[in-house]
Amino acid sequence: MSRPPEQRERFYQTGTLAVGGRLLAEEQRTVQAGESRANAITKGHRACQGCGEALGARYVLDAAMRATGGQVIAANATGCLEVFSTPYPESSWRLPWIHSLFGNAPAVASGVAAALRAKGRASEVRVVGQGGDGGTVDIGMACLSGMFERGDDVLYVCYDNQAYMNTGVQRSAATPPAARTATTEPLGGHPGNELGQGKSAPLIAMAHEIPYVATATVAELRDLEAKVIRAMSFRGPRYLHVLVPCPLGWGSDPAQTIRIARLAKETGLFPVFEALHGRLAAVSQIRRKLPVEEYLRPQRRYAHLFADGGRPDLVAALQAQADRNVQRFGLLAEAEPREGDLLHVLADGERGP
Repeated sequence: MSRPPEQRERFYQTGTLAVGGRLLAEEQRTVQAGESRANAITKGHRACQGCGEALGARYVLDAAMRATGGQVIAANATGCLEVFSTPYPESSWRLPWIHSLFGNAPAVASGVAAALRAKGRASEVRVVGQGGDGGTVDIGMACLSGMFERGDDVLYVCYDNQAYMNTGVQRSAATPPAARTATTEPLGGHPGNELGQGKSAPLIAMAHEIPYVATATVAELRDLEAKVIRAMSFRGPRYLHVLVPCPLGWGSDPAQTIRIARLAKETGLFPVFEALHGRLAAVSQIRRKLPVEEYLRPQRRYAHLFADGGRPDLVAALQAQADRNVQRFGLLAEAEPREGDLLHVLADGERGP
């Protein structure tokens, strides 16, 4: 299935890379710009100011609701999103929603999909599983891999804020190198999280060769919504990994959540791409390549890299990681993936359904 045609615009606000919504045809406007959006998660929740996860969940599920005509059931892992949205006996959800344990949201979502299939409603009602990086990349990895391997018809979304934020900001397998958490203190010869640890859930998902894998950030709403809608056009297991900054855990200004997410992409630290059946199909290229320091400095979890002489060696290591991402994923127009890398860039004529 191909994407809908995109309207090309040449009118930008002076000094920015943004185009005003009023210049777009109505069918090209975002789900969030429409009065008919579902508001799948609505007022009354207890999220912190500037919570990227609250934004991500609303954007994702509102787009899924539009794609399915409102026929969505969500299975939600334990974690920040569940805790702040459903303090008993209240709920901020406006769709069928079920709370699972910390690590079994993919299995619960698979069970819901199986029940719908048994009732003959699988073509009518779709299932979304969701959780944070702790419940996905760590505790839920086995259930997630099983969901992929079985071919269950579920879109699973990981809202990645790079630590266990709900329980006190402990390290997860998605915590980036050198970042301070309650369990990776900025002490000793390797302050913050160790280099070379952790795992990439998107690449693991790709290794399963499932129909659709994508990454996105809350800074690019149009891209995020398009990927959700595209994911819902596939059957079988699908995986979406969304970067959602956490002002509390990252030590960033709540008003800067969108900027921080954008910097993660524009520095190359968080590559944004789509993959079909295990092969890289499309990349959101960097418009203005920025040094990683611009992303690191606004976050207190990296303050030890710049205080008292700082750690230029660790900053250089993070810059090298970003530069490798640029080359590996082809994040700049002039960057070509290196021969021998895991990913293969498809030529325009090879794009999948």
